[in-house]
Amino acid sequence: MDLHVTVSGRHDLAGQIYRQLRAGIVDGRLAGGMRLPSTRDLAQQLGVSRKTTLDVFERLLAEGFLHARHGAGTFVADGLHRLPAQRAGHPNAQIRAATDARRAPRGVLAQPWWRANAGGVPMPRPDARVACDFVGGVTDKSRFPFDVWRRCVNDALRVQARGEGRYRDPAGEQELRLAVSRYLAFSRAVASEWNDVIVTQGAQQALDLLARVMLKPGDVAAIEDPGYPPARAAFAALGAKVVPVPVDDEGLIVAKLPKAARIVYVTPSHQFPLGMPMSLARRVELLEWAQARGALVIEDDYDCEYRFEGRPMEPLKSLDRAGLVAYVGTFSKTMFPDLRVGYLVPPATLAGALVCARQIGDGHGCLLTQAALARFMTDGHFARHLRRMHQTYSARRDALLAHLRGPLAQWLAPVTPNTAGLHLATRVVGPLDETAIVEAARRASVGLHSLKPFHLKARVRQGFLFGYGAVGVDQIDAALTSLAAQLRAS
Repeated sequence: MDLHVTVSGRHDLAGQIYRQLRAGIVDGRLAGGMRLPSTRDLAQQLGVSRKTTLDVFERLLAEGFLHARHGAGTFVADGLHRLPAQRAGHPNAQIRAATDARRAPRGVLAQPWWRANAGGVPMPRPDARVACDFVGGVTDKSRFPFDVWRRCVNDALRVQARGEGRYRDPAGEQELRLAVSRYLAFSRAVASEWNDVIVTQGAQQALDLLARVMLKPGDVAAIEDPGYPPARAAFAALGAKVVPVPVDDEGLIVAKLPKAARIVYVTPSHQFPLGMPMSLARRVELLEWAQARGALVIEDDYDCEYRFEGRPMEPLKSLDRAGLVAYVGTFSKTMFPDLRVGYLVPPATLAGALVCARQIGDGHGCLLTQAALARFMTDGHFARHLRRMHQTYSARRDALLAHLRGPLAQWLAPVTPNTAGLHLATRVVGPLDETAIVEAARRASVGLHSLKPFHLKARVRQGFLFGYGAVGVDQIDAALTSLAAQLRAS
C-alpha cells in the first residue's frame, strides 16, 4: 500500500513521519491488522534514509501502535479502532444541577464527613525530628532561580499598576493560559487553544471543581486503589460514594470499574503511588468504557515532566476525540507547591460550568502570580529550570536505586521499574517487617513513610514511598548507609 505521508524540509524527519502515522492509526485511517510497507520501501517513497523510517517504526512498535510478525512484516495493532469517535450530544453536556440533600447541622457543628475528617486528609507528613526525611510531594526550592522570578514579579507589578482595579476572568489570565497551552502542545501532545485552559489554585482545586459540576450526593466516583487520598477526599466531601478500583502492572483494571460511576480518577502516566504507567490497551479500554456510560475520566498528570528512562508516555487526553477526559496538571512539582498554581483542560461540554463554579468559589486566582508565571514561561526560564532539575532529580534517583539494589536489597525492593517522577515505591522483601524497618530508620535519623495511607480495599503492601525531591545525593548516601547498618544490627 502507499501511505499518504508528506515531509517538509529536512528538519525532524522522523518526528514528522511518526506524527502522521500515529495520527492515521488513532483516527482509524490505518485500520487494525493493515500491513505497512517495509522500512526500506517507505524510505525510498519519502526520499529519506532507512535509519529514519527504522526509528519511526521502532518507536511505534515500542508504544504498541504496531506489531511485527517475523517473516510477514509490520502491521497496525488491533483494538485501536475502538477509540470513541467524537459525537454530538455527549451526556457530559447535561450538567446536573447542584442540590443539597443534607440536613442543616445543629448549632455550629460541621457536617458529619467534615467532623470525621477534621484532622485533615491522611497523607504522610514531614518529620522534623530526623536528619533525612524521604517524604513525598516535596521539591527543592534551593535550586529555583528566585532572582529571575523576582524580575518576572516586578514586571508583573508594573503592568498591574497600569491596569484597572476590577475583577478578572475566573478562568485565568490569557497570557498564562496561552503559555500553558503551548507548553502542553509541545511537551505533552495535548492539543488545546488558550481558551480551553482553566488556571486553578493547584491540582486540588481542579479536582474540586470537576467534582462540583459532575457529582451530586450519592453519585459514584471511582478511584485507583492504592491511590491519591486528597482526590478521594474531594469526591467524598461532596457526598459521593467513592469506590476503590484495583490496579495491576498495566494500571487501573477497567473490568473492575463500577457500572454507575460518573467520574473515574486515574494517574495513567505515573500511577500514584506505585509508579507503573497505564498500558495503551488499557487506555483504549478505559475510553471505550467511559463513552459507553457517559462518564468523565479525570487524568491527573501530576509529575509528567520528570521521566528518566525511555520515551515519555503521552497523556490519555491525547487519545481523546470524544470529549471524555479532563486533563489536570500542576506547577507544584516543577516549581514549588506553595506557588499554588495548577491548570485544567476539560471537555468543551464542561468548560462553561467549570468557569461558573470557579467564579462562585473564589472569583479568580492571584493576578500577580499568574502574570509573573506567564512571563517566566514565555521568556524560556521555565524550560531552562526544568532541564536543570531533571538532571538534579535524575542523579538523586540513581543514588537511591543504587542503595535499593545494593546494600538495602535484602530488605527493600522497588515495586515497579519506576522510570519517572519524584518518588519510588518499595516493598518489604526481607526478614524484618515494616514496623521493625521504621524503628531502625528512626535510630538512623531517617524518615520513612508507609504505603498504607494510600490503600482503601486493596491488599496493603508492606512498603514505603521514598520521595527524593528535597534530599541531595550526599544526604541519600549518608542516610541509607546508616539505615543499612541499623538493619544489619536488627
